[in-house]
Amino acid sequence: MIQSPSLQTTLPNRTEAGRRLVEPLLKYANRPDVIVLALPRGGVPVAYEVATALNVRLDLMLVRKLGIPSHPEFAMGAIASGGIQILNDDALRVHPIDRASFEAVVARETQELSRREQVYRGARPPLQLKDQVVILVDDGLATGSSMMAAVHAVRVQSPARIVVAVPVAPLETVEVLRSEVNEVICPLIPEWMMSIGYWYLNFAQTSDEEVIDLMHQAWQREASSGCTTEHVDA
Repeated sequence: MIQSPSLQTTLPNRTEAGRRLVEPLLKYANRPDVIVLALPRGGVPVAYEVATALNVRLDLMLVRKLGIPSHPEFAMGAIASGGIQILNDDALRVHPIDRASFEAVVARETQELSRREQVYRGARPPLQLKDQVVILVDDGLATGSSMMAAVHAVRVQSPARIVVAVPVAPLETVEVLRSEVNEVICPLIPEWMMSIGYWYLNFAQTSDEEVIDLMHQAWQREASSGCTTEHVDA
């Protein structure tokens, strides 16, 4: 029997999902060496609540899923800022594609990743993550390919600690990530994942405008509080 979400397990929306991540992360509150990195677009409203409640910095980790052409909802891998590329070998075995088709997907998603970098961050310098505690946040995980790409992109900058915090994910994905990072926070681990949206009452698509608005609010808060953030080349 497929597990059906109840009112106790369903997430009302991304804002509430973010609030549910705060308590397990309270040990990171008010620390200048902590930064929350949101995976746009859906991870931004979640991460905004986390960073605001913890009173820590917020920025973006740009990642794009590489969807299988015949089944775009299934990830055959992911790319992240800095030229990071992760492949999902299991998905490619089930849905093999030729190199030309694969490269076409990579090219399209790379172009979209670059567009988002420009639209969301503009001229904002890359973050310095060396010796920082980095909390990666998304609105949920399925295969975990996008988050794994984000983890690899962060790791090359030698952070002090990498934490993954998501509202919902399957056990298999959580266990894989636990072997890759220092800590995984995931309040809801369904027996059957179905899809991320299945566990939300409201899972409407997050717009570019919402991402930009939330990030500007966060950066204005940091500026007014005198929070200083070092930047170097990624």
